[in-house]
Amino acid sequence: MSYLTGYICSECEKKFYGNQLNTFCEVCFAPLFAEYDYGQAKETLDRDQMQSRDRGIWKWRELLPVFESRNILSLGEGNTPLLYMRHITQDLGLRSLYLKDEGVNPTGTFKARGLSVATSKARELGVDKFIIPTAGNAGGALAAYAARGRVKALVVVPRDTPQAIVSEIQAYGAEVRFTEGFIDEAARIASELARSEGWFNFSTFKEPNRLEGKKTLGYELAEAFNWEMPDVIIFPTGGGTGLVGMWKGIQEISSLDWFNNPIRPKFVIVQPTGCAPLVRAYNKGDSESQIWSDPQTIATGLRVPKSYADRLILRIVRESRGIAIAVCENEILDARKRLSKREGIFASPEGAASLAGLIRLVKMGWINTDARIVIFNTGSGLKYI
Repeated sequence: MSYLTGYICSECEKKFYGNQLNTFCEVCFAPLFAEYDYGQAKETLDRDQMQSRDRGIWKWRELLPVFESRNILSLGEGNTPLLYMRHITQDLGLRSLYLKDEGVNPTGTFKARGLSVATSKARELGVDKFIIPTAGNAGGALAAYAARGRVKALVVVPRDTPQAIVSEIQAYGAEVRFTEGFIDEAARIASELARSEGWFNFSTFKEPNRLEGKKTLGYELAEAFNWEMPDVIIFPTGGGTGLVGMWKGIQEISSLDWFNNPIRPKFVIVQPTGCAPLVRAYNKGDSESQIWSDPQTIATGLRVPKSYADRLILRIVRESRGIAIAVCENEILDARKRLSKREGIFASPEGAASLAGLIRLVKMGWINTDARIVIFNTGSGLKYI
């Protein structure tokens, strides 16, 4: 089923086996990337024939890391709408603006993609105790797939996580533990529990297969645009798996020679001004970020004081000739209202941040108005009521 050959460190390129449980590179503390036999894939896979397969992320199963289909935990994730923003395109004087609406995924966010793949691979390797630190939505997704796989799940969340999300996690049967700190404190607790109690930790970039689920965003965009890519991709960024996954998917499509056009997108990351460690590092010209003290924002999914993959994220933004930008809370709220009233999309605060970032870039004159642009709504606004 899978052409997986193993994993490689994204920094030092140390190799890891594909048939064992992997976490991250303990030599340079960097994320791992799954590798595939792209030569065999080029010979046997036809991109156009694959379009007739069943919808969802598992249509790309040869390029995902699960060897046996019986181990897949799926709730129908992927193939989310790519919507033309007719009214906002006109409002901003643009030619072509699209929104990828991840809010229609199982559990209501793009987290379903990554955790479907990660939990499937973990189950294939015999894991039966899942743990995750989360600002909310990743915990809901993990709990759902744990229920699907009939395994135990423990979710560690900050005390001020929205009650609707906590209730969702508990509804799936997962145990919830609270911390008085932020996501970094939840991550510390989850790591300690993983070591002391034998849980497998699905923390962002601490295992490699959530990234594999997120890379399907890149495959879906390429397919939707007839195997070309948009000129600009704007993504609200906390931990960064969505952005890095999309970038990895684009690299793989290039390796398969599936693109009709060699043009690659500029990647733009958007963070709230109350928690913008990557934007600060980008503006200072630093290769990695520093921990953001006292992070505050209504976009709780972006309240990440420091991403584990910050070096990688900053490199992708710079190499793609993109930019990192911060938006204030009022800009997020205004963008959320605009998406609802002008386009009928009830976005999460994180998703609204991507539109807020675009509006800021238009005012700055950074955006080419003739560009084809894609923004992302990463979750349903219903989860924040």
